[in-house]
Amino acid sequence: MTSSPALGIPVVTAAEIDAIFSRGDAVDAITAALRAGWDIEHDHDRLFAPLAGGEFLLMPAESSASAGIKVATIAPGNTRRGLPKIHAWYLLFDRDTLAPRAILDGARLTTLRTPAVTAVAVAGLLAADPSGPRTSIGHLAIAGSGPQAVEHALTLADRLPVERVSVMGRTPDRVESAVAALRGAGVRAHAGSRDNLAAADVVVTATSSPAPILDLDDIRAGTVVAAIGSHGRGHRELGDRLVRAADLVVEARASALRENGNLAAARSDGEWATGVQPIANLAELVRGEVVRRPGAPAVYTGVGMAWEDLAVVESIMGSTRVDEPIASEEAYT
Repeated sequence: MTSSPALGIPVVTAAEIDAIFSRGDAVDAITAALRAGWDIEHDHDRLFAPLAGGEFLLMPAESSASAGIKVATIAPGNTRRGLPKIHAWYLLFDRDTLAPRAILDGARLTTLRTPAVTAVAVAGLLAADPSGPRTSIGHLAIAGSGPQAVEHALTLADRLPVERVSVMGRTPDRVESAVAALRGAGVRAHAGSRDNLAAADVVVTATSSPAPILDLDDIRAGTVVAAIGSHGRGHRELGDRLVRAADLVVEARASALRENGNLAAARSDGEWATGVQPIANLAELVRGEVVRRPGAPAVYTGVGMAWEDLAVVESIMGSTRVDEPIASEEAYT
């Protein structure tokens, strides 16, 4: 971990995060926060501000130990330029004094914590399989070929044995690069097609598509689907029939009903408010309270929440100072 003479606080780069913190550590941090009782339904709202090239995204959060905010820019046009779509930094502060404690690479943080949250959701849904708990994935299909697609495959393979991975995308070169990255990490991967969806045990959609790319007829009964690419009520990856038929899990109901395009397109706000279709949150899933229906698909759809970033950041900072950790279970209550 480096220190900025001008700022007088640590600046933790992506390389330094990777040197001290693993994908499994990120999954453990999310799981610990949920089990310790972080109030995910009352997390701070994400704040969006439009820009000429995209938008600012600000994500503030606090625990009993820390306060923090991720400042990100989202530039959809960057994918055509061969540049990252998201740039970000995370600013960590002491909760009581609000004195700055560290600055961390926010882009690496995002590619760590988003798959970690998905892994918690997928593992929980597989454990709740009506035919009996499942602890592995025979066939994982990934729709998308960017960094999140690769990181999701690697994180899931780290936590749940995965026999093979099919990667699907619109750009063959990007798909081949993703497949090569996975093979280089020891994951059995290949370039796939929509035909692979019907054979998959788990499907992850990690795209920037504004229109549905997956619906009920594309998958077999009981498939676990994780949709993490759509951001905002005007974008969705899942068709109405799939959402309506599924056992649903979200990060938190409040944020999902406010921001999730997959839900907003499938039913009106009034319908969701009546409870016509149950929606579980991640804390309930981790506690084993989700009961899946035989033959029904299980869908986790996430938008990203600020508490997730802070939980992972506190764990990262605890790893840099083993004798003086800044996070504990008490930090989440």
